[in-house]
Amino acid sequence: MNTLQIENLTKRYANGVLALNNVSLTLKDGMFGLLGANGAGKSSLMRTIASLQKPSSGTIYFNQKDIVKHPNDIRNCLGYLPQEFGVYPKVSAQELLEHLAVLKGVINVKERRKQVESLLYQTNLYQYRKKAVATFSGGMKQRFGIAQALLGDPKVILVDEPTAGLDPEERNRFLNLLSEIGEHVIVILSTHLVDDVYDLCTQMAIFDQGQIILKGKPQELVKTLESKVWSKLITKEELISYKEQYKVIATKLIAGQTQITVLSDENPEKGFSPKKANLEDLYFSQTQL
Repeated sequence: MNTLQIENLTKRYANGVLALNNVSLTLKDGMFGLLGANGAGKSSLMRTIASLQKPSSGTIYFNQKDIVKHPNDIRNCLGYLPQEFGVYPKVSAQELLEHLAVLKGVINVKERRKQVESLLYQTNLYQYRKKAVATFSGGMKQRFGIAQALLGDPKVILVDEPTAGLDPEERNRFLNLLSEIGEHVIVILSTHLVDDVYDLCTQMAIFDQGQIILKGKPQELVKTLESKVWSKLITKEELISYKEQYKVIATKLIAGQTQITVLSDENPEKGFSPKKANLEDLYFSQTQL
């Protein structure tokens, strides 16, 4: 069982931006979801764990080794799929994976080819192995990205906004692959898409302005809102008044009217209907008030 322990991690950039503010987490094998808006600090945390930048203060231990002081202890067993990654314009998927495998220390030719072929099958890219990665669709590039992240049998895998821009079929295929991988290693999934976290992750944290404001099991956290979420259709002109009276956590336009979602221990007033709470409601209840 692998353990990643993050203690009082803070990162302030040269321009004064406080990207991480006293973050502490303990992660074990399995899928962990980092849920937060763009700019919340998720990518800063991922880059710090990946030892691409040093924290201003705090430390990170992987299997009891201080990886801030000794970054190679994480680099040697890390798979990383950043939000965006570049590829060589005319290099095939197979050639590029073999090149990256060498960079990751898979020197034995027979072992390297076996691993590359296995990953191409696992990510459903084997039939496209001779094609240049630069010509791949968005979903295929993401699958290639996870293939390169799996090179070298990593113990920690970081994936940053992996399903952004994917169509539903590609998203499902990609998430199923992540779920299989997450059974035996630590997978940290950073996203602003609540469904990705609820469907996949056994543990999660909500990130806002560089801080963790809530953490736990998604299903258990959602249960804390049972019988506390209400919805009602109102006119656009009434919205300000309702926001002054109630804890409005979300609004949505439906057929020309505004549907408001309110957090309340009891029915706020006539016309409201109880709403089955979901992870999106939990997220908004923590970040919108």
